[in-house]
Amino acid sequence: MTVFLCSKCGTAITQELAVLAAIPDTSDDERDRDKETRRAPPTIPRGRYAIDPEPWGPPYVVQDDQEDPKRAQSRGTLVCREEGFVISAGTRHTVLAHPDDAVGLQPLPNWENSNGCCGPTGDEGLNRACPCGTPVATLAADCFGPYELHLDPVRTYAFSP
Repeated sequence: MTVFLCSKCGTAITQELAVLAAIPDTSDDERDRDKETRRAPPTIPRGRYAIDPEPWGPPYVVQDDQEDPKRAQSRGTLVCREEGFVISAGTRHTVLAHPDDAVGLQPLPNWENSNGCCGPTGDEGLNRACPCGTPVATLAADCFGPYELHLDPVRTYAFSP
C-alpha cells in the first residue's frame, strides 16, 4: 500500500492506495454518464492508482497532422487553439488516482485552471492544492472528458508504510 504526500509540507494527500499494473481501458462507447454530475465513470477504481506514461496537460504543441488530429492527451478530447489542433507535451508519469481518494485537496484560488462546463477539463494545468496551498494535482471532471485525478510526480511523492 502507498500513500502520496505533498513534497513541500509532507501532508498525506491520498489514503492508502494499491498499484494497478496498467491504466484500465475506457471506451467512449461505455461512458454512461452519471445523470446528476454528467461525469464519465472514474478511470481508476477507488483505492487504486496507476502511473500514466503519457504526457498530461500544458504545455501544448501544434500537431503535425491538422487533417486527422489526435486527442490532446490520453483519454482526453481534441483541443483546438488559435494555431490549430494541439497535443500535450506536459508532464509524463503522473500518478493517476480516483478523485475521491484525495478528498483533502482544494481548488486553487479563484478556481484557477478549472474551466469547463460541468467541472474542470483538466487541460489547463494544476488545479488542485494540498491544504498547505501548494498546487499538486490536476482534476479532470468535466462532462465531455475523463473523470480522474493526476498527481504531479514532482510536487508529490510516494510513501509505503
